[in-house]
Amino acid sequence: MAKIAPFEAHRNRYEQWFEDNRFAYEAEIEAVRLLLPKGGKGLEVGVGTGRFAVPLGVFTGLEPSPAMAEIARAKGVNVVEGVAEALPFSAEEFDFILMVTTICFLDDIDAAFKEAWRVLKPGGHVVIGFVDRESPLGQKYETARSKNVFYREATFYSVPEVLAHLEGNGFGEFAFAQTIFRDLSEIQGPEPVKEEYGEGSFVVIRAKKISC
Repeated sequence: MAKIAPFEAHRNRYEQWFEDNRFAYEAEIEAVRLLLPKGGKGLEVGVGTGRFAVPLGVFTGLEPSPAMAEIARAKGVNVVEGVAEALPFSAEEFDFILMVTTICFLDDIDAAFKEAWRVLKPGGHVVIGFVDRESPLGQKYETARSKNVFYREATFYSVPEVLAHLEGNGFGEFAFAQTIFRDLSEIQGPEPVKEEYGEGSFVVIRAKKISC
């Protein structure tokens, strides 16, 4: 069952995070942009309020929360309501799939990656942005999870864990980007974006559909 209750009840609080952490948000966008395929038909799974889809030019989204979907639609995103584990799309329909801060809220990460593989065209890519559990921010979120309305039911993953799930579901040829190198309270200006992972708390992985 999709974990939509906190997003239904606190969508304004969700939106406010991006206003309060503008430079971190902008850095996350740039990290995703670095690895996002240029052109082609894309889908953001877990589009939320369109905070990433709109600036990145992805105007088809999937979202289980009606309250969040309403905001995304107002921003021009074509939102289909549904869940990542059962995508309501045809096989080989998309050139790329984007998931940003989505995997921690999935009920079944393997089912979601299997569905992503199914709806991607041959050679298509999935691009995943997430907070690395092993990073300083990931550890902070993990420790305070019970006190956070959004992360209370979340499952945080390390980079090796995400890679293992991707490899187990037919993805490979990985590329990486990272950002958020300081505590959020210390970020008062533009935050750098680097390739690879292991330093930044926000990691982006691009993986190619390569096998059954």
